[in-house]
This record gives sequence, structure tokens and C-alpha cells, in this order.
Amino acid sequence: MMTSLFSSFDPCSSSNLFNNWLSTLMFILIFPSTYWMINNRFSILMKNIINTLHNEFKLLIGTHAPSGSTLLFIGLLMLIAINNFLGLFPYIFTSTSHLVTAISLAAPLWLAFMLYGWVNNMKFMFAHLVPLSTPNLLMPFMVLIESISNIIRPGTLAVRLSANMIAGHLLLTLLGNQTSASSSFILIIMLFIQILLLLLESAVALIQAYVFAVLSSLYSSEVVAH
Repeated sequence: MMTSLFSSFDPCSSSNLFNNWLSTLMFILIFPSTYWMINNRFSILMKNIINTLHNEFKLLIGTHAPSGSTLLFIGLLMLIAINNFLGLFPYIFTSTSHLVTAISLAAPLWLAFMLYGWVNNMKFMFAHLVPLSTPNLLMPFMVLIESISNIIRPGTLAVRLSANMIAGHLLLTLLGNQTSASSSFILIIMLFIQILLLLLESAVALIQAYVFAVLSSLYSSEVVAH
């Protein structure tokens, strides 16, 4: 029995679900089929998706990025998308709805980009703090604003991912709690609405993974562009 609306996001809410965080690693079960000697339909589909993502991330990162850097963002997108999508199934914990998971993905990337930029492109990083055509009077304020915007980047990435995952699950939970005391006509309407919300959440699960990976690649392009 659910004690509160947010207990569905609590990994320790039930003694029978103590291993909820293991759902984060369930995507590993998908990849062995890509190593078959004879390609199947799934492996062909995965290769086409990876090639498409590689070409797109290559355009976002630019030609100055080290070779193979697109694999980092492709793997990040796959990890988040699979965990988001698995969270829509019953009794599978949505680990990406927790800030702990989202921060663990965003903060190391942001820190690595900042260290690389300040060590290798220090002049560019200082110049990036003051946009072009900024009046001399506003330069100190612009440095402060740009510094704050750089510092909060991992937080905004994490909150965006977690908030979108929580919002959809809360709507599904709220509608599901109302079905027990509803008439047959209302029950049919709510079931139809829940199906539409489930389709919407499936799209959101993929879109949020794509947005997270694209923003991370754009942040990396800022430090390797010069």
C-alpha cells in the first residue's frame, strides 16, 4: 500500500524491493545480441541508430574534438533512454527520477569539461566570460553572471531530467488512484487518458535522454572549439 504520493520514488519503500537500484544495470542485458556473428534485426537497428547519432554529435562537437568522443555521448544517451523507458514498466524502479543518479551523470562530465578547458584553453575560457560588445561598465557583472551560469549547469541538467521523469509518473499515479472509486464510464475515460499519458511518457523518456546528451555535447564543444 502506498503511504504517500512520492513513495513510488523511494527505493527503500518496501523490504521486497531492496535491490531497486539494480534496474540501472538492466541495459547490459540488451547488448550481448550485438556481438553475434550473424547480424539480426536488432543489431542492424542498433548500428543504424548509433551511426545516425554519431553523425549528429560529430556536427555538434566540431572537428576539434578528439576522435571517439562521440561514443561518450552515444553511451550516455543510451543509458538514460533505456533507464527512462524501463521505468514505465510495472515494478521497475526509475533511477533517473532521482537527483542522485542525474547529478552522478552530469557533474563528472561538467567537471571534466571545465578542467580540460581551463588547462588547455585558459585564454578562451577567460574570454568566454565576457561576451562581445559588452560595455566596460557591465563587464564585472557579466563575468559574475557567466560564472554562475557555468556553475549551475550540472544542476540544471540533473533537475531537468529528474523533474520530467517525476512529473509524468505522478500524473499516472494520481489517475491510477482514482480508478477504484469511479463509475464504469469514468473508468473507461481515465483508462484512455492513461494510455495517452503512457505514450507521452515514452516520448518524453527518449526526448529527455536526447536533450541531456545534446546539452552535454554542446558544453564540451565550448571548451574544445579553440
